[in-house]
Amino acid sequence: MQRRTFLQAAGLLGGFSAFGFNAPMRSAIAAACGPLAVTGPSPYGPLLAADANGLQLPAGFTSRILARSGQLVGTTGYTWRNFPDGGACFPNSTTGGWYYASNNEVSSPGGGAQALEFSSTGAIVRAYSILSGSQRNCAGGKHQGKWLSCEEVSRGVVWECDPKGVGAPIRRLPLGSFAHEAALSLNPRIYLTEDQPDGRFYRFTPSTWPSLAAGVLEVMVVTGNTVTWLPIPNPNPTSTQTSVRRQVPSSTIFNGGEGITTFGGKVFFTTKGDQKVWEYDPINQQICTRYDNPTDPSHTITGPDNITAAKSGDMYVCEDPGNVTSMELVLIEPDGTVSPFVQITGQTGSEFAGVAFTAAGNRMYFSSQRGGGLGITYEVSGPFRTVAN
Repeated sequence: MQRRTFLQAAGLLGGFSAFGFNAPMRSAIAAACGPLAVTGPSPYGPLLAADANGLQLPAGFTSRILARSGQLVGTTGYTWRNFPDGGACFPNSTTGGWYYASNNEVSSPGGGAQALEFSSTGAIVRAYSILSGSQRNCAGGKHQGKWLSCEEVSRGVVWECDPKGVGAPIRRLPLGSFAHEAALSLNPRIYLTEDQPDGRFYRFTPSTWPSLAAGVLEVMVVTGNTVTWLPIPNPNPTSTQTSVRRQVPSSTIFNGGEGITTFGGKVFFTTKGDQKVWEYDPINQQICTRYDNPTDPSHTITGPDNITAAKSGDMYVCEDPGNVTSMELVLIEPDGTVSPFVQITGQTGSEFAGVAFTAAGNRMYFSSQRGGGLGITYEVSGPFRTVAN
């Protein structure tokens, strides 16, 4: 069963008895961050007709297809692997170019992560694997120039990978063994989401920043809008031991945790099960709802998944699977206005994934995870806003 189908079905159960969960449930019900984000006009204007690559974009933006899964990437000799998911960009200080790391949400032994290297002009220099043989590598996050690739399986782990493809990947067990989705590095901690109907929100505090070799894993507890944290007794349970998310019954449930990003010191993450975007303030230990699909009359963001923040503070949210006739990459402006930025039609059964910007902020990368059947990875260039509004 595809994970989107599983989450949708689980949301209809009305409880968690089917999962053997009998502890008290503390579903996240924090109040809104002032007026909730709602649909409005885009700062870039309306979407135009689909371009030659099948993308509907605002005026001034152009797209190119970088890779198709199952096919060679340009003249690199590397075959792009199936089902590209979470991704991130990393600068190349030597050449002035950059790297784009991308996960593969494929079961073992086909899972892992791969990367593209670009020249300073944006030409593809090479394509290569940075992790192989892992399971359902879904999202992840950047950490000190490394890519944290997260396994979305029961008792999955986080792999620390070199986007340059030089260093060997490292299995980081201290970050816990559970159905990882995404990770965010925000000194001095790593924040982690869990893609389960009764998932939790975690933070990992390294013993010595930025090393991930040892540290403390904690789980979030929400009371009203106030956050507290409790330690996980056993971050790496065996198959016969209590799962991480059920070890602290008083912890708060986040229904289908997905993408995570940061801007202005705040942490933003999505939950697909209840179609929300959350805002967490680590300084004041407060959490609130930034976007809530049921309260948006236009229901513009359907199935919020991967998310990233641009230099302007604009947040871009990937849809999984999207609206009835199309899937969209949706923009949330700092003032709360929501509008579609990219739309793809004719790719049912797919999802947007891996949205990321280069350091300059003028190029965006993302994938249609099952576009064309196995996945398509794109670049969009244009006049993205790069100043906070």
